[in-house]
Amino acid sequence: MLNFKKNLKNLGPGLLFASMAIGTSHLVLSTKAGAQYGWLMVIPIILANVLKYPFFEFGVRYTNVTNKTLIEGYLNRGKGYLWFYALITLVTTFTILAALYTVTAGLFINLFGVGHSSIAMVALILFLIISALLIFGKYRFLEISLKFVVSILFIALLVTTILVLAKGPDTHVPGFKPQPVFNEVGILFLIGLIGWMPTSVEASSWISLWSIEKWKTQNKPSLKESLQEFNIGYTITAVLAIFFMIIGWFTLYGTNIQLSNNAVSFADQVVRLFTQHIGSWAYLFIAISAFATMFSTCMTAHDALARVSLDIITLLKPKSNWFSTKAAFALGVLVLTLINFVVIAAFSANMGNLVALATFVSFVVAPVIGYMNLKNVTSKDIDPKFQPGKKLKFLTYAGILFLSCFALYYFYIIITK
Repeated sequence: MLNFKKNLKNLGPGLLFASMAIGTSHLVLSTKAGAQYGWLMVIPIILANVLKYPFFEFGVRYTNVTNKTLIEGYLNRGKGYLWFYALITLVTTFTILAALYTVTAGLFINLFGVGHSSIAMVALILFLIISALLIFGKYRFLEISLKFVVSILFIALLVTTILVLAKGPDTHVPGFKPQPVFNEVGILFLIGLIGWMPTSVEASSWISLWSIEKWKTQNKPSLKESLQEFNIGYTITAVLAIFFMIIGWFTLYGTNIQLSNNAVSFADQVVRLFTQHIGSWAYLFIAISAFATMFSTCMTAHDALARVSLDIITLLKPKSNWFSTKAAFALGVLVLTLINFVVIAAFSANMGNLVALATFVSFVVAPVIGYMNLKNVTSKDIDPKFQPGKKLKFLTYAGILFLSCFALYYFYIIITK
C-alpha cells in the first residue's frame, strides 16, 4: 500500500507523456489502422512501442542521474547536436500543435453542435484558453488535471473495447478486398503510424524538462522510482493504442466506410464508433471523453514545445538569463499560439495534410535522435553503473536499424515510382 501511494505521488512526467501521446497517434492513426487494414496493424503498433521505448527511457535516465535535460546533453556532445535538434524543433513547431488543435477543434464543433463555426476560429479560442491555463496554472495544474483525464479515458476505452469484442466484428460487404499494405499508400500510412507511435521521438526531451520542473516542488525520486513512473505512463499509451486499433478493426474493417480527413466529420465518425456499441445514451459521455483527451494532449504538447524552445535558446545564448524567466515562458506560449493559428488558417479543415507532414518529419529523424539519446546516456556524464545494460542497448540498436531501413525503403519507393 505504501509503494502504491509513493508511485501515485511520483506520477507526473510519465503521466504527461501518456496524455500527450494519447492524441493524434491513437485517436486518429490507431483507429484508422484497424479500420483500413484490420488486425495486421497490431504488429507495427507493438513494434513501434517496443523498439522506440529506449529512446524515451533515456530521457528519464539521463535527467535523473545528471540533473540536466537531454538538450543540455546534446550540447555536451557538441554544438552540432544542439543545432540539429533546434532545427527539428522548429519544424515540429509548425506542424504538431497545428495538427493537434485541428483535431480538437473538430471534436469541439461536433460536441457542441456549432457547425457554422470555422476550424480556425474554434482553434483560436482553444489556443487562448490553453495559453491562459499554462501561463497561470503552471506545471502543477497540468499534472493534477491529467490524472483525472487519463483515468476517465482509460475506463471509457476499456468498456468500449470489451463491448466491441463481445459483439464481434461487423460483417464484410460483398466483394470486399483488403487494402494492400506494401504499396505506396500503405507504406505512407505505416510511416505516419510508426512515426507517431506512441509519439514522436523528439518528445524524449519533453519528459526530461517535465522532470526538472516537477522536482522544483517535490523531492527528486531515485532512478528506479523515476523509471517505474515512466513505465506506467508508457504502458498505458501502448495498451490504449491497441484498444483504438481493435475498435477501428471490429467496427469499420470490411465495411468500405472511409474515415474522413475533415476534422469535423472525422470527430463525428469516431464518436459514433463508440456509441453504436455502448448505446446512443453514451454519445455525450464519449464525446466529452474524446474532447478532454485531445484538449489535454494540446496542453501538454503546447507546454512542452514552449519549454523546449526556451531551453534551446538559453543554451545557444548562455549570457542571457531572461529566457529562463516566467515572462519568457508566457511569451513562448503566446508565440506558439500565433504561429500555429496561422498554419491552421492556411490548411483550413484538412487535417490529413498536417498530420502527414508532422508524422513524416518525426519518422525520418527518429533513428537520428535515438542515436543522440544513446550517446547521452553512454557518455562520461553518467556513471557506468547508471548506464543502460546490454539488453537495452541491443534494443536501441534494433530500433535505430528498423527505423532506418524503413526510411530508406520509403525513399526507394519515391525515387523509383
